[in-house]
Amino acid sequence: MSFKIAIIGAGSVGFTKKLFTDILCVREFKGIEFALTDVSEHNLQMIKAILDRIVEANKLPTKVTATTDRRKALEGARYVISCVRVGGLEAYADDIRIPLKYGIDQCVGDTICAGGILYGQRNIPVILDFCKDIRDVAETDAKFLNYANPMAMNTWAAIEYGKVDTVGLCHGVQHGAEQIAEVLGAKSPRELDYVCSGINHQTWFIELRLNGREIGKDELVAAFEAHPVYSRQEKLRIDVLKRFGVYSTESNGHLSEYLPWYRKRPDEITRWIDMSDWIHGETGGYLRYSTETRNWFETEYPQFLEAASKPIDPSKRSNEHASHILEALETNRVYRGHFNVKNDGVITNLPQDAIVESPGFVDRFGINMAAGITLPEACAATCISSINVQRMSVHAAISGDIDLLKLAVLHDPLVGAVSTPEEVWQMVDEMVVAEAAWLPQYAHAVPAAKERLSKSRVKTREWAGAAWRSVRSIEELRAEKAALKQAG
Repeated sequence: MSFKIAIIGAGSVGFTKKLFTDILCVREFKGIEFALTDVSEHNLQMIKAILDRIVEANKLPTKVTATTDRRKALEGARYVISCVRVGGLEAYADDIRIPLKYGIDQCVGDTICAGGILYGQRNIPVILDFCKDIRDVAETDAKFLNYANPMAMNTWAAIEYGKVDTVGLCHGVQHGAEQIAEVLGAKSPRELDYVCSGINHQTWFIELRLNGREIGKDELVAAFEAHPVYSRQEKLRIDVLKRFGVYSTESNGHLSEYLPWYRKRPDEITRWIDMSDWIHGETGGYLRYSTETRNWFETEYPQFLEAASKPIDPSKRSNEHASHILEALETNRVYRGHFNVKNDGVITNLPQDAIVESPGFVDRFGINMAAGITLPEACAATCISSINVQRMSVHAAISGDIDLLKLAVLHDPLVGAVSTPEEVWQMVDEMVVAEAAWLPQYAHAVPAAKERLSKSRVKTREWAGAAWRSVRSIEELRAEKAALKQAG
């Protein structure tokens, strides 16, 4: 087969390499073309060298090109994959740092909450630029695979306003299923059959069967509470399971910031989180992890390049959806997965314009969703709260309406549990001013926001959050990796 895949934000080095090797595990795809594009020439050349090394080591006819000219990369592409983080770690630091001044303690801050909403404001105008280029220069009916957060907002904008065939992809469902299979004593995750449905990062395992046997709430709670690791790391997630009756896909730390109950007071935060890894609830945990990962890659790049010389092992193909979707579309080998699409009857008790994450099947006819799923009422209520925030956030990003943006942030469940309207109004002004370089749609609103900030009397505090850890040095990371290797 011969076709072209464009990867936007290809400077996300580790993830781009994973997608690349996954796709090349499909035997029919050896001769395709990958066109890499990124705003960072430095990162682009680093990842191209790694992928070239993989191609050379495996004696493949695969073509790899790299350019900062996005439109050139998209020319003739059949598939476009987005892994972008608009504003990079610089803007992301403001997504975490500024809300902390107003008492909002986020673990990740990239889906909703104050950080995720502003992240969406930066991403959506760029997503629409991608869509215009796809319509103009890519193959007719090219498919856009969005991996970038905030998943629902980006996908919503691409479908509703970008008018491009778009699917949003995430790995939260797969990871949650692996946990469940482990606590139930399965020999392989393949023994677990499940229906998982909701919205991205708030999907729910509403049906579970292990080797054909139905698994109920009580058995699942007991299995998690008996597990020596998850019983400690997933305390909040287990509590939600007990109260809602179903398990959530999202990690302990991530789930905590989508709900208004567990993260609104410092003493409650420390009660529910675990500090053994960032994903279990650490304040700004993903920001720290991302910063350390970038620093590690920059320093240890020669090792990454050397590792690229190893043969591709199809048995180690990951469970990321992209390669499996492309394989199904191109070869007609049917693939079942969980995809982010416009609702349109997929979930009966969520708004029809929302972006939902739910089961579907892929073959040469496209992505075909299982329709008519009904969520438990508590799950639907929680999802609807986020959907309403997402909808306002998308509309604000399209219109550049700062007042609508403030209303979106005000209605966020965690923000509303922590902050007053006056605090929210000032916080949004401060975030828009700080991130103005990436928010062209709000350029007209920045002078007035600066004026209001100069006169504001809303008090803030310098606070590192309930569970902050500093970014570790390369030496500290090396020592930790060496200790783990020795212990394991």
